[in-house]
Amino acid sequence: MNKRIVKCGLIQAGNPINDEKVPVAEIQRAMLEKHLPMIEEAGQKGVQILCLQEIFNGPYFCPSKDTRWYDAAEPVPGPTVERLAPIAKKYNMAMVIPVYEREMAGVYYNTAAVVDHDGRYLGKYRKNHIPDVNPGFFEKFFFKPGNLGYPTFKLSSGVTIGVYICYDRHFPEGARLLGLHGAEIVFNPSATVAGLSQYLWKIEQPAHAVANGYFMGCSNRVGTEGPWNIGKFYGTSYFVDPRGNLVAVASEDKDELVIADLDLAMIEETRRTWQFYRDRRPDSYGDMVKELP
Repeated sequence: MNKRIVKCGLIQAGNPINDEKVPVAEIQRAMLEKHLPMIEEAGQKGVQILCLQEIFNGPYFCPSKDTRWYDAAEPVPGPTVERLAPIAKKYNMAMVIPVYEREMAGVYYNTAAVVDHDGRYLGKYRKNHIPDVNPGFFEKFFFKPGNLGYPTFKLSSGVTIGVYICYDRHFPEGARLLGLHGAEIVFNPSATVAGLSQYLWKIEQPAHAVANGYFMGCSNRVGTEGPWNIGKFYGTSYFVDPRGNLVAVASEDKDELVIADLDLAMIEETRRTWQFYRDRRPDSYGDMVKELP
């Protein structure tokens, strides 16, 4: 079977400003400026599809329940997409750009924009599953649940990608829908800390990849973020193939660009062995969409 090699990249980075007294816009500006050289590096190294971490241009502010962080929200597409689209075009590099989205006054989403190789905005995914987990993950205070379903995006290179954001990964239903919608690579930008779900980090996404016969690229930030200090973001961003093998893994504690060559021909090869899509029984799954009593 002919190879279909796609060079993909993930960026993990710590927040450079951990001071509540600093204006939100200044913190965002510093985080964006920190990412720009790493994004340029990805382009220079021939990355064809690049994914940034969850709400990449700022801290993970959801431990705070502070309304000042509403100021971090922006339209999608908006200024951040417009800033990065020319870089995508410059390097012929598609990008997944996770930001805090403002739909209208008081309506905000945890969103990832998808930009094609030529810088064209293709669409967005809005995080569907919104946690309220103590300590420190009070996302329902900041985000409305997504209302765009589980879209996939056909890049001009012919690759079809999907996005699943952080807490979404705990739900196999959406991961399966992305596969049914044709995703060959699913990107999972995240912000997760040690001591809570770290033991799941290298279980769930490989399980999704195996169950659905596609690749996943999973990014996580690094370091600690004050003043909340809810724990250490442990990095270890990685790519996993349809057989559940980790293809490339980043470090636990430093800013890093991790790159992997993914052979998409493995999808066809794997699915010819494991016929999970053929053997599905959707006629028997009705109870899955019933509300709990």
